[in-house]
This record gives sequence, C-alpha cells and structure tokens, in this order.
Amino acid sequence: MTIAIYHCSIKIISRGMGKSAVAAAAYRSGEKLTNDYDGTTHDFTRKGGIVHTEILLPDNAPREYADRSMLWNAVEAVEKSKNAQLSLEIEIALPNELSEAECIELAREFARKTFVDKGMCADVCVHNPNREQKNIHAHIMLTMRPFNDDGTWGDKQKKEYVLDSNGNKIYDKRKRTYKCRTVQTTDWNSREKAEEWRSEWENFINSALAEKGIIEKVDHRSFERQGKIEKPTVHMGVAATQMERKGIRTIKGDTNREIKSINAKFLLCSNVLMCLIMSLQR
Repeated sequence: MTIAIYHCSIKIISRGMGKSAVAAAAYRSGEKLTNDYDGTTHDFTRKGGIVHTEILLPDNAPREYADRSMLWNAVEAVEKSKNAQLSLEIEIALPNELSEAECIELAREFARKTFVDKGMCADVCVHNPNREQKNIHAHIMLTMRPFNDDGTWGDKQKKEYVLDSNGNKIYDKRKRTYKCRTVQTTDWNSREKAEEWRSEWENFINSALAEKGIIEKVDHRSFERQGKIEKPTVHMGVAATQMERKGIRTIKGDTNREIKSINAKFLLCSNVLMCLIMSLQR
C-alpha cells in the first residue's frame, strides 16, 4: 500500500565540514562536474534513478547560471572563507499517490514559489530509484546569497552601528571605534524560516492530495506537538531501504519494526480503554 509520508529535511552544505557545492550538485544530478576551487572532478554519470533535473533562477540572477557547473562554481568562487556555508539543501519525500510527472511538477512548484520567488537559485533533482517499490524524492539545492539588482552577488550579512536612545552612535573607548553589530541580510538561515518552509511543504502535499480527491493529510509537526501518543518511526534513507527490500535486516528497519509493534499495542490499549469508558457511560 503506497501512502504519502511527510519528510522534509533541511541541511547546510559547508566547506568547513569538508563539503563542496559542486560535488553535491554532481551527485544529485548524476553529472560530471569539475570544481574550479580545488580542481577536483566529480563524476556521477553512472548514478541511476535520476528522473528529472533543472535549475530555476530568480529574475535578477544571471541567465548563465542555468548551467549547473557555472552556478555552483560561481558560488564556490564568491565564498572565500575556508568554513563558508555554500548551499542549503532541502530533501523532500514526494507523495506516492501522484504519478512521476505530477511529483516532478509538485517539486518544481514548491521550489519556485517557496525559494526562487524569494530570490534564491534552486537546483531541483528528482530521484526515483525503484519504481516498483516507490521511494520517489527530490533534492533542492539553494544558493544562500541574495542577488543585487545588477545580478551580482550580494552580502550575506552587514554591519550596522549600535545607537543610543537619542539615535547617536556609541563610541567604544577601549576599542577606539564605534560599536557595531552584525545583521543578516536575509532570514534564510534562521530556525523560524526552516519551520515556515516545512509548513509550506505540508500545504503543498495536502493541496495536491486534495486535488486527487484524497482526504488523507500529512502534518509537518512532530507526534508530540500533534498530541499523539504514538512514537514516530525513523527515516530509513535510500541505503537502508534498498537493503530491506533485498531481505537484509538493518538497524533502522529493526527499530521501525519495534516502534510499529509498540504503537500497535498502544492503539489496542487505547481502544480497550475507550470501550470501557463507553460501557460505563451507558
């Protein structure tokens, strides 16, 4: 039985963690790309299960960034720090109730309306590694710098003077300079924005299901926040899922089987308790 699940993970691809935006883009798109920053070539042309790739650009981004290599090499070039944050990545599970083409369109529209319309470049790659047992999902890599009106990269953060109650700059005698603070130019890296994006993906899935006449809904909140007593299963991931399909038991698979058993016992106890309450009310 194929049913929609909610999965939306958000992570940062950082040079400080030994990661490369070019390498990540090559892997997710199944292409061969060379990182001009360190001269390394990343070849993932043999990777299977990739059914769609495209780059979506905001209006003020250079059109040549529609080329994957140019986009991510430009990101690598503009980020000078050895621990620079290069990209945000959104990984989403697409609903099994939709066709592959409908899933692709859903991922595209989510990326366009949630990120591209706000000024970010989005590299959208849809993976469908096993079409018989569905595990269709999308990786959306996002740029983290805003664009200036002329198409050049803007700043991630800026400094502004700290002012007193009269609106005057405050002089720091010890440092012999005026007090400043760092202000982010966007909220793209905030927890509040991540929560907003997770909620947006919930709305996109539920809207798509409703259009198909499906009343089932997903919820981006944890079971605890929803007030549920069940324990949520852990996300399997591609490797563990493929092993389980081949009959190879995994730690994550065993964990989920135990969780499902516990939840079934909770449900049984809950039903028995409800029956007792109803009988007493009679």
